[in-house]
Amino acid sequence: MQIDKKIITRPEAEKIIRSLNAENKRIVFTNGCFDILHIGHLELLEKAKSYGDVLIVGMNSDSSVKQIKGPDRPILTEQDRARLLAAIEMVDYVVLFDEETPFELLRQIKPNILVKGEDYKPDEVVGRDIVDEVKIIPFVRGKSTTDIIDTILSKLK
Repeated sequence: MQIDKKIITRPEAEKIIRSLNAENKRIVFTNGCFDILHIGHLELLEKAKSYGDVLIVGMNSDSSVKQIKGPDRPILTEQDRARLLAAIEMVDYVVLFDEETPFELLRQIKPNILVKGEDYKPDEVVGRDIVDEVKIIPFVRGKSTTDIIDTILSKLK
């Protein structure tokens, strides 16, 4: 599938999910800012895809990232971040959301499995009551967008 066709709107996501459900496909969802893609993101996406047939990635919009991470973020625009995510083989669809959490998006699309990193405990995951199952996966230590930004800044000094 072409990269740009993998970036979908919320109404498109609802329609696609209905079709996938009719085919008894297991739908996996994960979300994040994905500000600077790194190996930790790839590990998350690879593991998430292994849990089902279709991987939908909810991505925070620029305004949402600013709410969560502060005024200096995101580094990359939402258009760039979405295209980079969509270019990754295991990602089937990317859908943006403006809210601080993906709760409303999850409520709309109702995936089967929700995957989060180990900074969350299963009983703290937003949307856990909407999905059939929550999977928590380990982080790749020392690999985060903040670590990358800090490394770049330290080298500039």
